[in-house]
Amino acid sequence: MAKIIILSGAGVSAQSGISTFRDSGGLWDEYDVSVICQADSLEKNEKLTIEFYDKRRADLKNKEPNYTHKVITQLKNKYPNDIAVITQNVDNLFEKAGMKRSDIIHLHGFMTEVRCQNDICNKVFEIGYKEQKQFNNGLCSSCGTKLRPNIVFFGEDAPMYEMLNYHIQDCEFFIVIGTSGEVIGVNTIAQFCDKSILNNLEPSSAIDDSLFTKVIYDKSTVAIDEIKKEIDDFL
Repeated sequence: MAKIIILSGAGVSAQSGISTFRDSGGLWDEYDVSVICQADSLEKNEKLTIEFYDKRRADLKNKEPNYTHKVITQLKNKYPNDIAVITQNVDNLFEKAGMKRSDIIHLHGFMTEVRCQNDICNKVFEIGYKEQKQFNNGLCSSCGTKLRPNIVFFGEDAPMYEMLNYHIQDCEFFIVIGTSGEVIGVNTIAQFCDKSILNNLEPSSAIDDSLFTKVIYDKSTVAIDEIKKEIDDFL
């Protein structure tokens, strides 16, 4: 278990040009989220759902990590056992910044992977930025079952939350960067930690910033140096 948790959300990757649900003019505007992001989307709207995630995957190809990704990667490499890097993002920008895939917990899945829909097989395959059908005709190379994006749809179980709960138990310093707090109860976590930092672009109705020992309302690329200093001083 780590002393420090760094939890990042869409606000971090937005600075690299990746659209969030709330952005206008991005990929999300072309699709109805209730159609392509629900637990039954593959069953009811398979073609449209696969098309959407193929586009999201392709959109990552030319996206580059920003300063926040790079500094957090440096911190993880410097303090590998003391820091848990946990993200709500499904992109690979931390990995592009040099973080090992095994050193980051993707709570909601990983866009450049697909997995077998057979719960018994459940094998995961790295496909990069390809369309799903370009990998073995969209079929599991182990059992022949249809593949699916390796992400968590709304209404599905999110098994990696077990890792978040695991690290929370001994967390002394909780850092939240670029998340609205509407999915993860950051207020509760902050209350149980000795030290905490909230860094968002602006206040969120879902987050009580009075529960954090330090609040920075600014771009993460601006705030990250101050956050890094706080971590270095703490460790």
